[in-house]
Amino acid sequence: MAWNEPGGNRNDNDPWGTGGRRGDDQGPPDLDEALKKGLDKLNRMLGGKGKKSGGSGGSTGGSAGGFGAIIALASILVVGYVVFQSFYTVDEQERAVVLRFGEYNRTENPGLRFKVPLIDDVTKVRVTNVRTAESSGQMLTQDENLVTVDLQVQYRVADAQAYVLNVRDSNQALAFATDSALRHEVGSSSLDDVLTEGRAELAVRVEQRLQRFLGEYGTGLEIVRVNVESTQPPPAVQDAFREVQRAREDEQRVKEEAETYRNKVVPEARGQAQRMIEEANAYKQEVIERARGETARFLELLAVYQKAPTVTRDRLYLQALESVLSNSSKILVDTQSSGNMMYLPLDRLTQGSLPRSGGQSSGSGSSQMDIQDLTDQVIQELRTRQDTNVRRSR
Repeated sequence: MAWNEPGGNRNDNDPWGTGGRRGDDQGPPDLDEALKKGLDKLNRMLGGKGKKSGGSGGSTGGSAGGFGAIIALASILVVGYVVFQSFYTVDEQERAVVLRFGEYNRTENPGLRFKVPLIDDVTKVRVTNVRTAESSGQMLTQDENLVTVDLQVQYRVADAQAYVLNVRDSNQALAFATDSALRHEVGSSSLDDVLTEGRAELAVRVEQRLQRFLGEYGTGLEIVRVNVESTQPPPAVQDAFREVQRAREDEQRVKEEAETYRNKVVPEARGQAQRMIEEANAYKQEVIERARGETARFLELLAVYQKAPTVTRDRLYLQALESVLSNSSKILVDTQSSGNMMYLPLDRLTQGSLPRSGGQSSGSGSSQMDIQDLTDQVIQELRTRQDTNVRRSR
């Protein structure tokens, strides 16, 4: 049986606790009634009068209570909005520029900060991240040639106050300053410098001039780096410039090869020169030492000669003959029968006994035969001359 089914027995399972009855004293809650009671309580808290039962006075009191509740609710909303707008957070990468009545007041660092609503105006600026701007265009060089330059500028905000207040649009001011600095530096350079080895120097000069412009404008920006992406001649003459570039590369290659050869030859020549110098110094030292030795020997010989002149003179004579005859191929024989000196041309005898040119000796046997023949010839020559001398003596 359902809980609200009519019957004689009482249903204790009535969720409203009415015991099966729907009287005015007990029943489900009415939302309108609950709202009115809440408004009445709020009105009494704000100093108004509560609702009175019956009569026109009750209608007037209900209207006044509803109006007061609306005012209270609006006040709560206003207070909540003011509290919500009074606090703000500044990130680690940001700085906050606070304007009070449109005039600069302060610059806030990262953290939870307070401001006066409707009076203070807060502008947050990112100061740590690096931004990028690009510039490209055709311009004239110093030698009146057209060139296309692509440039990239990396920058960041260094002064948040100047970035917000001094210039209406700092990024546009940066673009204008970049174009001006680039055209000035390209116009002061030749085409060859812009296209080849002068590109790095061009980027440095543009960076310095651009930073000076931004400082004079008071933009609050700081240049991190300027990169010259590409430098191109006009399309109509690109082929000719490529040929010139290849010729310069060949020139550079030949220079490097010549430098390599120079680095190889010059050290060798210096080494040879140093070796010759060392040999000359050694020869010089050898001659000096030999001369000193000869001097010392001569002085010692002089002392000995002063003690025994005759013996020393004969000894010197024999040493001189020994030194001379040791390098001679001739033999002098002193015979006892006469005072004549026999002369044996051993050099000619040796030439006659030796084998002819164009061949080599056949071994040790042939060498011994040659020596034996030479000996026989010498003995025969001695006998012949001795016999001749004997006949003459008779």
